[in-house]
Amino acid sequence: MAVKPIVIALSKSGEPTAHRVAEVLGAMVHGRAERVEKADVFFDNALDHVRDLFAAGRPVVGVCASGILIRAVAPLLADKATEPPVVSVSDDGAVVVPLLGGHCGANRLAREIADTLQGVAAVTTAGDVALGVALDEPPAGWRLVNPEHAKDAMAGLLNGGGARLTGDEDAAWLADLPQGETVHIACTTRAQPIPTKALLKFTPLRAVLGVGCARNCPPEELAALVKEVLEEADICPEAVHSVNTITLKGDEPAIIDLAGEMGVPMRLFDAEVLEAETPRLANPSDVVFAEVGTHGVAEAAALAQGGADAKLVVTKRKTANATCALAMVPAPLVEMRGRSRGKLSVVGIGPGQATWRTPEVSRLVADAEELVGYGLYIDLLGPLAAGKERSDFPLGGEEARCRYALEQAGKGKNVALVCSGDAGIYAMGALVFELLDRGPEEMGVSDAARRVEVQCSPGVSALQGAAARAGAPLGHDFCAISLSDLLTPRVDILRRLKAAAEGDFVIAFYNPVSKTRRTLLAEGRDILLQHRPGDTPVMLASSLGRPEEHIRYRRLDALEVDDVDMLTVVLVGSSNSRLAQLGEGPRMFTPRGYARKIDGDLAG
Repeated sequence: MAVKPIVIALSKSGEPTAHRVAEVLGAMVHGRAERVEKADVFFDNALDHVRDLFAAGRPVVGVCASGILIRAVAPLLADKATEPPVVSVSDDGAVVVPLLGGHCGANRLAREIADTLQGVAAVTTAGDVALGVALDEPPAGWRLVNPEHAKDAMAGLLNGGGARLTGDEDAAWLADLPQGETVHIACTTRAQPIPTKALLKFTPLRAVLGVGCARNCPPEELAALVKEVLEEADICPEAVHSVNTITLKGDEPAIIDLAGEMGVPMRLFDAEVLEAETPRLANPSDVVFAEVGTHGVAEAAALAQGGADAKLVVTKRKTANATCALAMVPAPLVEMRGRSRGKLSVVGIGPGQATWRTPEVSRLVADAEELVGYGLYIDLLGPLAAGKERSDFPLGGEEARCRYALEQAGKGKNVALVCSGDAGIYAMGALVFELLDRGPEEMGVSDAARRVEVQCSPGVSALQGAAARAGAPLGHDFCAISLSDLLTPRVDILRRLKAAAEGDFVIAFYNPVSKTRRTLLAEGRDILLQHRPGDTPVMLASSLGRPEEHIRYRRLDALEVDDVDMLTVVLVGSSNSRLAQLGEGPRMFTPRGYARKIDGDLAG
């Protein structure tokens, strides 16, 4: 459970318990507004708030009735292997109930809380209750090699069977299992086969890989070398704690693929750190030092991760394009040295309301160490932004904002660049990639920033939000045009307006006006009136998804510039769009042509 839990306090009676739990967990308290006096974050609706945290992958400890938490997360339940822990605690702290995520840390979390409060952890997971251990959740520093067999093995033990422990590794955490021959449990780093479902194999994370490679080394070449090294040492791949290399190789596809295929972290070390390992290297190289500033990469990276007790068991092995070394440590590794590659998540949070934010975006924001963006957009994240490092930038500081986010990620941080709507639609996504594509002479970004992982996650765009409020105005071909001439020449905007008018597209106008730009919307209206009727419906949607949301409709020939501001999206229908008074009020839609198809089918 890598992510800190959030402690939820819903009442004054449970508030002291919530703060005691938060103190022992090093967590924040989120409190129900007007019912809790002291909290790090306040919220108005408990169900929405807990649901949002759960969707973002945050463990939740609620000092409240279990039913509240169950009703909140029930619509999101899908995969027990990945869902975060949800734990309820009675107001007096006497009872702690792990509701979800028992095998993802909830049971341990419940016991830790109960010990602090001198209460009872009401753990109901069968293995924990009957055996005192969950075989599919080994302790930190251990990995279950064949988790697909854990269910059958647990069933055999719960039905009165016993376990026979073998192997060359000390697994004291399994010592209290009943003895017998029902299940064979092997604890070893060796690459022995698993011939039957009656055998479970656990391995301690005592192996550390160090790798290096030439630029654009074929991934299969590095993978084959690593396989050869592990086989030489008789070490199973699951015993590998991490893949380690020099910072300069942080964006090397072969190394990234290797770590991904093995399911282990990739960790990076600066040349100075690796150079400090030179006295322990078996194959120091002046050639390597001249090129990258350290006398070894593969051996040094393995030793740097393993620490003072690490020993090289396979010294540097080479192919034409890759190097690999393997170190072993005496005890399972539970911590990470070095740093991660660095990640920039370019996220669109939608128009602002949490229910329109995708679970993926919520998760990326929750995982981020630092949030970067226009201050209002970060504020719209509400509790998800609480307690996180944030760097606010003003409107107009777009390039500085993107450059800063990339450079922070280049330091190994997990950064989220927060945009409204969709990050790839009139937002920061394109600028991020433009900066990465620029050369040094074009004021691009540092080499470290170029090596980061960049992930773009979609959001609900303003045109989608407006269309949903209207009905279905985008039911047929449509386009979007920004009327801002700050970055686009005015002549290009007018050319696109004329083309869209002639093509009879439904048009979404972004940035329709500003304090100093008041004519383009009127010019656009007049151009459109040359190609579609005056009664063409126009939707004006302001502050979508926010409490001040305002929706209204106009005829195209009655559209006035003063009806619109910078927070307004303007949807102009095509010649076929309609505004109909239906049961719940006006609905704007654009027919696709199904009626014509049906008439044609009937005629045929």
